[in-house]
Amino acid sequence: MVNEEATPRPALREVRIDKRQVRVLPHPLRMRLLGALRVNGPATATTLAEQLGTNTGATSYHLRQLAEVGLVTEDPDRGSGRQRWWQAAHDVTSWEPSDFDDDPDARAAIEWIQGDQVRHLVEHADHWFATQHEWTPAWRDALGMGDIFMTIPPARLEELKAEVWQVLERYNREAELVDTAEPADPQARPVQVFLAAYPLLEGNR
Repeated sequence: MVNEEATPRPALREVRIDKRQVRVLPHPLRMRLLGALRVNGPATATTLAEQLGTNTGATSYHLRQLAEVGLVTEDPDRGSGRQRWWQAAHDVTSWEPSDFDDDPDARAAIEWIQGDQVRHLVEHADHWFATQHEWTPAWRDALGMGDIFMTIPPARLEELKAEVWQVLERYNREAELVDTAEPADPQARPVQVFLAAYPLLEGNR
């Protein structure tokens, strides 16, 4: 149960990316840099290079590219001298694929981003399969994937997605409450929840 006296964190900062931003994102390192800043908080190019197994020159260049379109900003409270700290400008990125129907380059960029999300999911799944024996039975039962088949019109599917997101956001808000009265649950671990809906392949109908 959530403590009534707990102080919630500020609301998530969301950006609905525009055509200029979407053209900058399709690069493996830029996606990883933005993700690292959102998950781990502000960092220098040197720290990010160490985290991501690359070099400072590359991280500095790509951070500047992200900054030019407003996806990352410098952290003025941390920078000193020549050392520049970077932070994510937003917590969440959103878009609709149809946002870019009139721009072939932007449409190709968003398709690359969607493909990268799938590659990221596969990488996560492969890592889980290789290491699940190291986790407790409770975690092995709680983690994993499932699916369901249904026949549904697009409007109802949008309603379903919105309702599922509300549940996920509620759980996320409750997990992020800063409770000074009780220590954090020692069994809690960071997890990533994916939501996907695709048409059933013709051969499997």
